[in-house]
Amino acid sequence: MARLNPQQQAYLDAMGVTVWVSQSSPELSVTQPIPESPIVVAAQTASVPVLEDWTVLEQAVKQCQRCDLHKTRTQTVFGVGNRQAELMVIGEAPGADEDRQGEPFVGRAGQLLNEMLKAIGLQRQQVYIANILKCRPPNNRDPKPEEAAQCSAYLFQQIALVKPRLILAVGRIAAQRLLKTDTALGRMRGKVHQHPETGVPLIVTYHPAYLLRTPADKRKAWEDLLFLRKTIKSD
Repeated sequence: MARLNPQQQAYLDAMGVTVWVSQSSPELSVTQPIPESPIVVAAQTASVPVLEDWTVLEQAVKQCQRCDLHKTRTQTVFGVGNRQAELMVIGEAPGADEDRQGEPFVGRAGQLLNEMLKAIGLQRQQVYIANILKCRPPNNRDPKPEEAAQCSAYLFQQIALVKPRLILAVGRIAAQRLLKTDTALGRMRGKVHQHPETGVPLIVTYHPAYLLRTPADKRKAWEDLLFLRKTIKSD
C-alpha cells in the first residue's frame, strides 16, 4: 500500500479507519487509463424529453409529478457539485436532512462522504453528487422499482451533461439499480463495471450511512477508495 501523507492520515483518522502502511510499498500508479468516450442516453429515457440545459432540467425535476413521491416531499433534491467533474458520486435517494435542505448527502452520512473523498485528495466541490431518486421516500424506506424507473431518466441526463470519466455508486441499492443486477454488493466491489445506459465506467462501495452503522467495514471502504484512485488517476 502506498505511503500516506499527513493530510490523508488526518482524514482517515476522521473516518475512523486505521491503516498500517508498508515502508517499502511503491506509490499507486495507473495501469490502464480510462478511455474517454461519448455518452449516449439510452432509449429508455425517451419518455422524458432530453433537456440539454442544466437550468431547464433542474426546473423539470422541481415540477416533476411522475410518481407519488411528489405528494410527500418537502422539496426535490437535484444534485450538487462540479458540473464538469471527472468523478460522479451516485446514491439511492434523499434522506430527511436532504429533503429539508434540498442537497444530497448533507447529514452525518454526507460528512463521512466528504471525509472519504478528502482521504483520496478530493474536495466535495470537485465531484458531482446526485441520487437516483430526486424525492425522499417516506420514512426513508427503500425506493420502489417503479419510482426508480420514473426518476432515473433525470439521472441519465445529468450523467450526459457532466460527462464523468468514472461513477462511484455508493450503497447496495444504488449499485444494483445502476447496474441492473441483484448481485450482492460485496461481489461487485473491486471491479470496474460499465453503466449500461451511458457506458461510463462504474465502481461500487458502501453507503456512508451503512458505514456509520457498521464501522468495521470502513477498512473495506478505504480499499474501495484506493481502487477508485488507482482507476481514475492518469499519468
